[in-house]
Amino acid sequence: MTSDFEEIELPEPFPGGQEFDGSFDQAGIDALFGASDVAPVQKQGLKAVIGSKIISHERLPMLEIVCERMVRSFSTSMRNLTSDAIDVSLEDLTSARFGDFMDGVALPAMIGVFNVEQWENYGIIAIESALIYSVVDALLGGRRGNRPVRIEGRAFTTIETNLVSRMLSLALADLSAAFAPIALIDMRLERVETNPRFAAIAGSTNIAAVAIFRVEMDGRGGRFSIVLPYATMEPVREKLLQRFMGEKLGRGNIWQAHMAAELRKTEVSVDVVLGSRTMQLGAVEALAIGQTIRLNNSPEDPLEVHCGGIPLGHVQIGQRRSNIAVRMVSDISKGFNS
Repeated sequence: MTSDFEEIELPEPFPGGQEFDGSFDQAGIDALFGASDVAPVQKQGLKAVIGSKIISHERLPMLEIVCERMVRSFSTSMRNLTSDAIDVSLEDLTSARFGDFMDGVALPAMIGVFNVEQWENYGIIAIESALIYSVVDALLGGRRGNRPVRIEGRAFTTIETNLVSRMLSLALADLSAAFAPIALIDMRLERVETNPRFAAIAGSTNIAAVAIFRVEMDGRGGRFSIVLPYATMEPVREKLLQRFMGEKLGRGNIWQAHMAAELRKTEVSVDVVLGSRTMQLGAVEALAIGQTIRLNNSPEDPLEVHCGGIPLGHVQIGQRRSNIAVRMVSDISKGFNS
């Protein structure tokens, strides 16, 4: 009987005959230097939800229409401010975690914090450095077509901050006007920060709508972003979920007048109740032709007029041109409420 197995000589664990004391195994060394082939442990439960990069949110179709309205008005405002040919466009409208957006702001930048008074909450508007220097250069009379020189390593001056604040105020005014068909709001610029830490208006995991705009001014320009947390837009969330928007929301005056006119042409039947009397069932069965039923009303007493069994008011019975007629002695609304 023969064996199919061959003897295999195992190599020494370490060259030179050195022995390892057993403190680390190979898997531990690989993990220490980041070369481990072991799959990372996946998070489960609430940790997986918090750490997920997938954002689940409601689409707000009306918000895109609001941003498009703002683009048209802001283009005119910037032309009046700089006296240059301005082209403003909406690059993207998306949702992101507030902390992720703030971490992605390229410094140096200016971050304006504004307050929406009617909603009792805040939003931010972030401007990248290229647009900052372009606006300052345009307002101070720089040559068209030349990209402004950026000086590294210095903070923004007070003059630059004040000039950019004028642009921010115009953008917020135009955004407020764009929201007018949905809600009358006032967006007021509170302060301008250069450090994202001082512009934190929401939690890092809060979901916010981010609208990115591009401004082009004769070969110079840049981008700015408006961030509105979903908590800020909560008072008008139902309206932002709509797909269409007219210049006026709610009921139309034309249809209201048309419906009122058609209702007034509707024919209805009214009944005048001469009187009533409670009788036993046996007495009703004993009624015969020609028998008189005495009522509790006299000819001078006001009678009730009914429509569909609902009392509308009181009338006085009489005669006019050989016809039996009634005359209203109380207002219909008062008779209906009574």
